[in-house]
Amino acid sequence: MIRSDIDHDAAIEAAVEQLDLDAKTSLLAGRDVWSLPALPQVGLRSIVMSDGPIGVRGVRWAGDDPSVALPSPTALAATWDPDLAARAGRLLAQEARRKGVDVLLAPTVNLHRSPLGGRHFECYSEDPYLTGVIGTGFVRGVQEGGVAATVKHFVANDAETDRFTVDNAVAARPLRELYLAPFEAIVRDARPWAIMAAYNSVNGTTMTEHRELVRGVLRGEWGFDGCVVSDWLAARSTEGALRGGLDIAMPGPVTVYGAQLADAVRAGRVDEADVDDAVRRVLRLAARVGALAAMPPAVPADRLPAPIDGRALAREIACRGVVLVRNAELDGRPALPLEATGLRHVAVLGRAAIDARILGGGSATVYPEQVVSPLDGLTAALPDTAVTFAVGADPSDEMGEANTGFTLRAVVRDAAGEIIGTYPLPNGSITWLGEVPEGVTYDALHSVEIAGTFTPRDSGEHAFGTKGLGRHELVVDGTVLFAGPQEFSGDQLEGFFAAPVERGRVALSAGRPVEVSLTYTPVKSAEIPLPIVVFGLAHSEPERDPGDMIDEAVAAAAGAQAAIVVVATTERVESEGFDRTDLELPGRQNELVARVAAVNPRTIVVVNAGSPVAMPWRDDVAAVLLGWFPGQEAGAALADVLLGHREPGGRLPTTWPATLADAPVTEVAPVDGVLPYSEGVFIGYRAWDRGDTVPAYPFGHGTGYTTWEYDSISGDANTVTVRLRNTGDRHGREIVQIYLTPGDDSVPRPRRWLAGFAPVEAAAGTSVDISIPLPPRAFEIWDETSNAWTTVPGEYRIDAARSFTDSRVAMHVTLG
Repeated sequence: MIRSDIDHDAAIEAAVEQLDLDAKTSLLAGRDVWSLPALPQVGLRSIVMSDGPIGVRGVRWAGDDPSVALPSPTALAATWDPDLAARAGRLLAQEARRKGVDVLLAPTVNLHRSPLGGRHFECYSEDPYLTGVIGTGFVRGVQEGGVAATVKHFVANDAETDRFTVDNAVAARPLRELYLAPFEAIVRDARPWAIMAAYNSVNGTTMTEHRELVRGVLRGEWGFDGCVVSDWLAARSTEGALRGGLDIAMPGPVTVYGAQLADAVRAGRVDEADVDDAVRRVLRLAARVGALAAMPPAVPADRLPAPIDGRALAREIACRGVVLVRNAELDGRPALPLEATGLRHVAVLGRAAIDARILGGGSATVYPEQVVSPLDGLTAALPDTAVTFAVGADPSDEMGEANTGFTLRAVVRDAAGEIIGTYPLPNGSITWLGEVPEGVTYDALHSVEIAGTFTPRDSGEHAFGTKGLGRHELVVDGTVLFAGPQEFSGDQLEGFFAAPVERGRVALSAGRPVEVSLTYTPVKSAEIPLPIVVFGLAHSEPERDPGDMIDEAVAAAAGAQAAIVVVATTERVESEGFDRTDLELPGRQNELVARVAAVNPRTIVVVNAGSPVAMPWRDDVAAVLLGWFPGQEAGAALADVLLGHREPGGRLPTTWPATLADAPVTEVAPVDGVLPYSEGVFIGYRAWDRGDTVPAYPFGHGTGYTTWEYDSISGDANTVTVRLRNTGDRHGREIVQIYLTPGDDSVPRPRRWLAGFAPVEAAAGTSVDISIPLPPRAFEIWDETSNAWTTVPGEYRIDAARSFTDSRVAMHVTLG
């Protein structure tokens, strides 16, 4: 239970009066990458922030304090279940408290405007209503756990290309009806304690200075009383940011606030009253999370939610988010579920089956204590000797970080070569952004060695490489493979995250451990705004002929009762920082699926991708499951679903096109700095419904392991009640979706749109009634003439449907 903030106001005013200008302005600037300064004079400890859409990483990109890794936000949205989203939020609040984190930088509620958006795995949906409902559940859960949720990125941050500088030109109506709508719903229904201002501009003004949208809409119209924090390095102007309504400029210690803001006040360029208002909001945030000694937190310790088993919840979300988009009949029955009893030979194929793709790239990255790969999960669930594995096809020909088979540690030395710290590593990647391990200072740090052993799983020539700007010395099994600098001709910050460079190959024997060492001397430059130690040890398995690998997989599939092919994207396809250029699966994965399907009629394809990919073989295989990025329990959840222990509970939160050419909105790259949202209110299914092409799978599509009949619909414009029956032979779960279709429309609108939904469950042969409220906003548009929401009168058809294109029962209402 969250307490009222009424008792905080007087104490906040007293604290503001005790602070001088320098203290106040320091509070609005990060003291480092992840925290705000403490002010002991008013009993304020430091407030700590962390990335966290799928897990709470904490203040360091390191695996010595592992994080629960939940499935991606697209998987969570695919459950269509705000209560499950709330449970995910409570778990992440629990993780945040364990790691000493006060503010979680999540959820991301930007929309899937185009399937090319590179960061869509971190967002929920193409639909603003579904996004708002799932986001509301998530925020409630986080804040019930006593941790601040930060809803991001405000606003229209729907692509990654030139995200720091792009000016998104969005008309008032789509801005209100689509892009602002999820934020508005969450502010109204969940009262978030923080919102993040995006990098991009909207209609000519950068979001960290957007007075009209931040002060006017967010705070003025919606009554938001929390903090507005910049995306990292997004704040550009001291005066502009303060006037625009930005409260906190991150990261530190160098920001546009702090000393620069104090100077601006003394010079008369900004009003100290505006500084005081921002300080009040930061102190309110501090009070809510329990960072002010004199004030009780919004959630007292005795009212925190009961502890949650992170692994169990990760597994449940992964099952509930899986979307079964195809389940053909074979021998008179559906291909899925498989039956564990009697399965003597199952072929599991694809590199992604053994090296699981569980999360997207970028700031959402966390390091779980363990990962259950699809191969692990199926091997554990099936009888001994039932599973045969073959790589078949690798989604990437690029070196990856040292991972499987490596046992590594980081050894930090000073300029004299003395060891000043040793820390375990989960893999061969080190990303210390502004933070170094406890006991080490950046000034004292001279070199970092990644050291340990590698036990190959295959014999042959293994390739090793380096990643990151600076000097490297790479030694494998006593052989120096490289000693020298690694340079980058472009922007230095980009160079830290550039692709790894191969440095040499070593012939190794399977099962024989060898010593590995990569010693790195970082670049320390005034041009780099933060203390950065970013580098890595890269590795590739012995090269094999791609054709031979596919042949091997086909041979394994030909003699199996079922062939399970796991395909995936890579971090070079879906990641923060760039958009996609196509929807193709990387490597020869499509060829693998096609050839396996040609020899085994029970070919089941599992797709691990955060957003749509083209599947040219989709009608030639027995079953297709969209597993998204399924988190750390990927394999356990997959086994549950394939074997019928759990039903695949997901429905599509975004439309899947057959090809990129079919997609109605594909523009993500600005021209001369401007990206026009020229499609207006017609994105996602709203746009597909106007065109002549048909998607591979429509919005809301998905099926389970039972069948349903919709018997009736009744109600009015406020609430509808749907009766449906489980006509199958097992317990099942259904998502009842409500769509509105206007009659003779007096304004240009989509032909129909989502107005409500609810998950229901029923035993075999039983009926269930579900009542679904319809929000008044579903019948309104943003009138650009009056600058207000306006109800559009007339007749509306109300459909209860299984997907956007699969209506089952309907009724009509008339609004006067």
